[in-house]
Amino acid sequence: MHKQFLKLLAAGGRESRICSVKDMWIRSLTPRQAKGNALAVRFKIIAGAAPAVLFILLSTAGCSREGAGGISMERQREYANELYNRELFQQALSEYQRLLDLYPLDDNQQANIHFIMGNIHFDRLRDYENALAHYLKIRHVFPESGLQDQTGKQIVACLERLDRSADAKQALDEAASLDPAQVHQPRPGTVIARIGDREITSGDLKFLIGRLPESLQEQAGKREAKIEFLKQYLSAELFYDAARRKGLDNDKEVIEGAFEAKKSLMVQKYLQEEITSQVQIRPEDVELYFKANKDRYAEKDEKGHIKREKTFQEAGQQAAQDLLRERQQKAYEDIMRRMMLAEKVEIYDDRIE
Repeated sequence: MHKQFLKLLAAGGRESRICSVKDMWIRSLTPRQAKGNALAVRFKIIAGAAPAVLFILLSTAGCSREGAGGISMERQREYANELYNRELFQQALSEYQRLLDLYPLDDNQQANIHFIMGNIHFDRLRDYENALAHYLKIRHVFPESGLQDQTGKQIVACLERLDRSADAKQALDEAASLDPAQVHQPRPGTVIARIGDREITSGDLKFLIGRLPESLQEQAGKREAKIEFLKQYLSAELFYDAARRKGLDNDKEVIEGAFEAKKSLMVQKYLQEEITSQVQIRPEDVELYFKANKDRYAEKDEKGHIKREKTFQEAGQQAAQDLLRERQQKAYEDIMRRMMLAEKVEIYDDRIE
């Protein structure tokens, strides 16, 4: 039997030889021996094969374009893309990772998937560290892929958002020396605009509008409003690119302003989380508040005399908003008082002119 295997290995392509040898081993088993999973079959092969055969059989997973569960590579990719299009980003990442783990992909296919995963982390989840990891893998593991130029730009963008300016400058210098030939990986959705080689898709537009406050999202729902929003977005991107080319990302005022903006956003986020956890309003609280403040919601004449008292059904929503605002203000003051005591803050009023 070993001689037959060695003859097979001597003829044909590498992958076909591996698959043929594997099939011969399986056919040599009795029905009882063949019953069971692939691991048992491989154990049979390993137990009786010559060393030269053994080495090659360890890589027979590449004989099929099907992964676990018999799902074809094309269907697995379509499923991952569908999750991406439906904005199920974490689930899409898991399925793209399955593509990498279970299917025989060439270097370009692997690089493309890492680029998609990097874009999900960067654009959708704002997880710049994981995005950077995928882009760096393309740079170092798949240097022959056509994504090097685009990947270099994304590496710079990640480093900038991670406040690693020196690393970003070095990466920018490295990117400038790369071959400009590139294959841009399209994002989900129909291409609705371009900035040079960068494509803006309907999926991008939907995501950007989804980040607006709810009141503005409703206004941007119509086609004309979407076009206007897209134009504003493109204008901002063009101005941003022009400012970067001018070196304004290193301007002292810009750096200071960016720091202050970041600090302000962090404070807002902190207060939002702290106050939200402390302020709870029940329907009965609103009703009691309304009864205690009926005069505030009554209709009045020019002299301030009450003409008609509104019912709870008429003024309940306004009362709920007022109660929420008052409780949020109280929570804010309590947080401030507590923190000032804990940090031993002192204010010298008499020294202020």
